Amino acid sequence: MTSVVPALLPFFIACELLSHTNIIDYLGIKLNRIMKPIFNVPGEGAFPLIMGIISGYPVGAKIVTNFRKDGICTKEEGERLLTFTNNSGPLFIIGTVGISLFGNSTIGILLFITHLLACLTVGIIFRFWKSNSKTNTYISSAKGYTKKIPPSFYSLGSILQNSIMSSVSTVVMIGGFVMLFSVIISILNNTGIFNILSTFVSPFLSLLHIPSSFANGILSGIVELTNGVSIISNIPMKAISVNIIICAFLLGFGGISVLLQVLSITSSSDISIKPYIIGKVLQGCFAALYTYLLIQNFTFLNFDI
Repeated sequence: MTSVVPALLPFFIACELLSHTNIIDYLGIKLNRIMKPIFNVPGEGAFPLIMGIISGYPVGAKIVTNFRKDGICTKEEGERLLTFTNNSGPLFIIGTVGISLFGNSTIGILLFITHLLACLTVGIIFRFWKSNSKTNTYISSAKGYTKKIPPSFYSLGSILQNSIMSSVSTVVMIGGFVMLFSVIISILNNTGIFNILSTFVSPFLSLLHIPSSFANGILSGIVELTNGVSIISNIPMKAISVNIIICAFLLGFGGISVLLQVLSITSSSDISIKPYIIGKVLQGCFAALYTYLLIQNFTFLNFDI
């Protein structure tokens, strides 16, 4: 909780303030020719993609939901955007997972690169999501751009106040989820439920040539990301590539805690959460696959003893 507020609050405030400028419309003009053919979303979709990559969970979901409320995208475009713009940020992947947990910045950079490649892959796949829908007739503001009038000095205070209040409310909600799921994981561990579930998961892991010692960490990561990657990174293995690949999957999936955070944000709009769930499972799988391929093909990325 002590790391959530300083890490996310500035980004939420920045996103709220930037929404009152011309940056979103500007991106709509400049990037519509890229975003539309590749991801089948308006050019403005570059804003949640960039901010989601820079900031981390669940900034992308917050921006996409605001887009839908403001009529910047259709329901279908919002669902496509949601599948690939809500991601884990470099501060967490490189700083926390790479440097703090694995003690190696190269591992963190590797995980961030594969995380980014996986989210873009999911975005390309979901460009076909409800592509024939009748409501998919939204025309990007890039074709009807009107320059916004900058806020006056007197209205700036009100805008800043509203941005801070909205951001604090969202961060408090996120902090609540983190605390709740940390308690849930503690209960599951102390009652032995995770040990029971591990016996059912172990046969499936053996098919993937993953030691059964990873079962508890994987289950924890599926429930709550931070606890899971912490457990996985601390499992002693000579073939540490297994730890790295599993962490890549968990970072891509995000965990049930993040899923419910996103659901609580999108519930104020008509965006469906179903494509997001499918997209995050796919992103986890692609991230693990890309990590495996890079480790196998580049010797300087193989940290096995």
